[in-house]
Amino acid sequence: MPHFRTGNTQIDGADYRGWFVGHFVKGDAMRRTGDVEIAWAVHPKGTTNGKFVANRTATTVSILIRGQFKILFRTDLEADDVLLEREGDYAMWPPLVEHDWLAEEDSVVLTVRWPSKPNDQE
Repeated sequence: MPHFRTGNTQIDGADYRGWFVGHFVKGDAMRRTGDVEIAWAVHPKGTTNGKFVANRTATTVSILIRGQFKILFRTDLEADDVLLEREGDYAMWPPLVEHDWLAEEDSVVLTVRWPSKPNDQE
């Protein structure tokens, strides 16, 4: 096994909706891990997840690479949203916080989630 790996996030994540590192990756020992999930996502203007979801155990950070990207948050006690609009803007949230998103402009977002566990999102 080589001591390093190169690739392309869009190609490597094509079968996993942009996620290219995580427990779900098949056949690549370096990218298959239960420690972390990483996604490179290209979102055309106006696209949305369309539903609120929450992770049971994972913490998440989404970092704006390009565009404008709104993340909506909801708990039993409150609702809020943030607009990522400058390169490098990020939002981070703990387990059990429901979230949805909307691409306000064509956007590229890097998301990191840890740990990477099967069936963690509800």
